[in-house]
Amino acid sequence: MIQTPFLARQEHFVVVGSTNDVVRGWLAAGEPEVCLAVADEQSAGRGREGRTWSAPAGRALLMSLGFRPTWLAPDRVWRLAAVTSLAMADAAEAVADLAAGSVRLKWPNDLVVDIDGIGLRKLAGVLGETEGLGGDDPRAVIGIGINADWPASEFPPELADTMTSLHQAAGGRSIEPTHLLEVFLTRLETGISALRAGDFAAAAWVDRQLTTGRTIRLVGHGGDEEIVRALRSDPGSGALVVADPASPTGERIVVSGEIRHVRLDGVV
Repeated sequence: MIQTPFLARQEHFVVVGSTNDVVRGWLAAGEPEVCLAVADEQSAGRGREGRTWSAPAGRALLMSLGFRPTWLAPDRVWRLAAVTSLAMADAAEAVADLAAGSVRLKWPNDLVVDIDGIGLRKLAGVLGETEGLGGDDPRAVIGIGINADWPASEFPPELADTMTSLHQAAGGRSIEPTHLLEVFLTRLETGISALRAGDFAAAAWVDRQLTTGRTIRLVGHGGDEEIVRALRSDPGSGALVVADPASPTGERIVVSGEIRHVRLDGVV
C-alpha cells in the first residue's frame, strides 16, 4: 500500500471480518488518527442498518478509516463521511476515465453512476460509526466499499439490476483496486487537511447530490413508506430537506437516523 505521513497506521488484510471492527478496536486501544484498514475480502462486512456488504476477493476496494475528531464540533463529524465520499467519487472518475461529475452521491450514503443504456446503479456504500461525540475522546470510523474490478457477468443475480462496478462503468476496462486506493488517499488527504482548517467542500458535496429535485420514497425503520419530493441536501447539517405542504415553511428536515432507506427508481 502507499506510504504517507497522512496515515498514522495502515494495514492490509487478505480476509477480515469487518474493517470497521478492526479500526474501532485500534481506536479503542489508543491508536492516533488517521488509521486505515484495507481488506481483499470481508466475511462480515456490513452496510447501513446492519445490511451486509460483500464482494468476491480482489473485486472491490474494502476499507475503513479511523479518526479522533477532537478538532470537529460534534454536529460536524458527519463531514468526515462526506469528504470521504467526495474523495472516492473524484478518484473513481480519474481511475476509470469517467467524465467529471458522473459519480453522484445518493443521500445519505451511496455513490451511484448512470450506465449508458442501463440507468442508475449503485457503485459504493459508505458507513460512518461514531463513539463519544461531545466527550474528551471522540472516535469516528468511516467504512467504504466500492466495486472496482468486478465484471457484470459475475454480479450476484439478486443484485444485478441495482449494482455496478468501475469495471462496467469503464466499458470493461480492468480497474486495479490498489491504484484506486492510491488516488483516493491523495484526494482524501487534501480534503481532510482542508476540513481541519475549517474549509468543507460544501459546493462540491451539494453539486454531486443525486437526490435533489427528485420524487423519492422514504422507508422508515418499521417499514412505513412516504413519497416526498427532495428539495436539497443541507451542507450545514447533512440533512435532507423535503417538501411538506403541511409545514408553515412548506418543507421539513429529514435526518439519516430517521429512515431506513431512500428509494429512487432503479437504485437501492
